[in-house]
Amino acid sequence: MTDKTKGVFEPGSFLFHYRQISPESYWHHAHRGIEMLYIYEGHGEIRVDNRTYPIRNDSLVWFQPYQVHRVAVPFEPGRSYIRTNLTLDPAYLEPYLAPFPGLGRFFRHLCKGNLREPFVPSARDTPIRDLLERIHTALNDSSPGRDEDVGLLLLNLIRQLREHPFRDEADAAAGAAPMNRARSHAERITEWLDLHYKRPFKLEELAESLHLSPYHVSHVFKKSAGMTLSEYLIRRRVREACALLANTSKSVQEIASEVGGLSTSYFCQMFRKAKGLSPEQYRQSIR
Repeated sequence: MTDKTKGVFEPGSFLFHYRQISPESYWHHAHRGIEMLYIYEGHGEIRVDNRTYPIRNDSLVWFQPYQVHRVAVPFEPGRSYIRTNLTLDPAYLEPYLAPFPGLGRFFRHLCKGNLREPFVPSARDTPIRDLLERIHTALNDSSPGRDEDVGLLLLNLIRQLREHPFRDEADAAAGAAPMNRARSHAERITEWLDLHYKRPFKLEELAESLHLSPYHVSHVFKKSAGMTLSEYLIRRRVREACALLANTSKSVQEIASEVGGLSTSYFCQMFRKAKGLSPEQYRQSIR
């Protein structure tokens, strides 16, 4: 299958595939960054977090980092699948978001929060389509100010997501406590866990790296995140394991070792408790 693509941009920080056109599509994967998928035309279904959504014209889907998802668009004569994909490393926008703390909280909620609904049935009556076209135009501009223009357009895109399709999520993000020292510690803890989850966890090592006591690390994180360090690590490891089960042929033993140096038996027990089925059953269910 070949794609007819009207515009593709692939810098180190994000991928932008504008108005890709293909007769069918089947893929199942996850990304380290966030992904926004805007579907202009198409039929089929999208599955994310064990929920299935029917693909509709002008629908929009937001995938969080490492969130395994499947898109299935069957071939049908006379019909095409037309979409734009934006895959972004959240760190790319941080310098642009710094002067706008409210917008920054909303964006971090989209990236790491518990979203009520990642699927928007129709975004046709929003500025999103126009903004995607403007981003495409800016990316193809070779003038010296291109990167700044693209960054500002991405900021505008996040603002429009807050004002329109994800208004409820904006309310949830606005209700969060303002950034303070404790929250700053919690975010640094989260970043450390995301960087080191593939190694056996040692609370003392984490505390030492942040110049905090082990008790303070545990207390601050639980208060801010609403879960323990162990619970967060399990979620993070299971999410990575899901991506490896979906996208590689690695054995369960290899995956257990890769997501934390875990024994196979403990990994299987952890995975089953989190997902309700064994790693092998999960792999079979998505292929």
